[in-house]
Amino acid sequence: MNEKHPEGLYAVVWPRGKKVVKLRPLAHRLETLEGKTIGQLWDHIFRGDEIFPLIEEGLKQRFPGVKFVRYDAFGSTHGDEERQVLAELPAKLKRYGVDAVISGMAC
Repeated sequence: MNEKHPEGLYAVVWPRGKKVVKLRPLAHRLETLEGKTIGQLWDHIFRGDEIFPLIEEGLKQRFPGVKFVRYDAFGSTHGDEERQVLAELPAKLKRYGVDAVISGMAC
């Protein structure tokens, strides 16, 4: 829709589409990670096996009693089994008593 008008002006269209998703309030945030269980989700693509232990170490120093459910308990969030892993995720989070999640993914 770039019609040229006689006076040298152009008709343009706003590049954003119409908003179709309604905003929802954010989920409740934990006041502390002390004594909480944190699940680790990973797409098994980039260095999660190196990075998650570093995150664990840092959080254990800051928040006594914090526990972790490692990424291998959930499966890869990317690839052939992605749909199944994500479909099973709510039940697994509940089963392991997960209070919060760290999701690691490659870019």
